[in-house]
Amino acid sequence: MSFKATYLGSNGWFINFKETNLIIDPWLKGDLIFKPGEWFFKGTLKNEIVIDKEIDIILLTQGLPDHCHIPTLEMFKKDIPIICPKSAEAIVEKLGFSSIKILKPEESTQQNGLCFRATAGAPVPQIENGYIVKDKKGSGFYIEPHGYLDENLETQTLDAVITPTKDLNLPLVGSFVKGAEVIPKLINTFNPKYILASTVGGEAEYSGFLNKLISVQEYKEEINCNLILLESMQSIII
Repeated sequence: MSFKATYLGSNGWFINFKETNLIIDPWLKGDLIFKPGEWFFKGTLKNEIVIDKEIDIILLTQGLPDHCHIPTLEMFKKDIPIICPKSAEAIVEKLGFSSIKILKPEESTQQNGLCFRATAGAPVPQIENGYIVKDKKGSGFYIEPHGYLDENLETQTLDAVITPTKDLNLPLVGSFVKGAEVIPKLINTFNPKYILASTVGGEAEYSGFLNKLISVQEYKEEINCNLILLESMQSIII
């Protein structure tokens, strides 16, 4: 076993390495609202998600509400280390977290026996983060929630990639999530054993003006690795 990955719905993941529990972009309680308000975009969880294990690290990919969800982050002890992009810094500081590590693309840090390397992620509009996370033995995964792959990354082998597997499109804007488009690039770059589908799953219900405009395109080509679609709170051991 390298690690156990549990899907929390939306962008959220709970990753159990042998000695470290990592939670990524959690949305566990409360509504998800984008400015200017509920009329524009609102997500509602059917049930609060309970994590019954100690959290050692919080990893955030973006500063947007569906990745840096304030009502959820308020639940955690404020001495838990957070690794995040610059866009989330002011939010987690205001919430009172005492150990905050800001990473820019190409920067790395070591924490609790894991290596975190930030990669260039989605431009929304500033460049956010993807991450390559590895343990001391070199086992690990890549994650980026909008389907943007850093073109400067070298080819390497990872156990898994966590990525959207669908394109989400808006009129005049085009794809703002490029899951279907990025899958062949991820396979060529990381040669993963597993692709774990993220971003558009879970038990949340969505409403609002923006939600009505979003169209979905799925990836339909055959791939040479395991594509895993997990429901909320389902896990896979890798």
